[in-house]
Amino acid sequence: MKNQFILLSTISMFLLLSFSPGKTRAQTKANYFRIAKIIVKADKLEAYTLALKEGMETAVRAEPGVLSLRALSDKTNPTRITVFEIYADVNAYNFHIQTPHFKKYKATVADMVESLELNDVAPIVFADKTK
Repeated sequence: MKNQFILLSTISMFLLLSFSPGKTRAQTKANYFRIAKIIVKADKLEAYTLALKEGMETAVRAEPGVLSLRALSDKTNPTRITVFEIYADVNAYNFHIQTPHFKKYKATVADMVESLELNDVAPIVFADKTK
């Protein structure tokens, strides 16, 4: 089951990368990329999703250094959530985790999360369609 989750998280990462704004690798070198793998308590999933949505939308709207936040759930087990995060740089990430809206999100979901795994990742290839 754990290997299946890792595989699904990896696939999610590649899908998320494919939907990111069109950039070349040279333009993304300074960006900071992170994947959060979250398992939410089943009876808290709806409340967690609302808190996540509010926190992500606020961060993207209010923080210039938050370039993209994307959350997906496993189709067969929606309590397994993968969030792909792109920040302008590591300083933008460090700023983000000190904001009042991020601290509110963390406090709100503290009793909703069974596990959290954070992974720093590096881009390999972005292939996007342009608008």
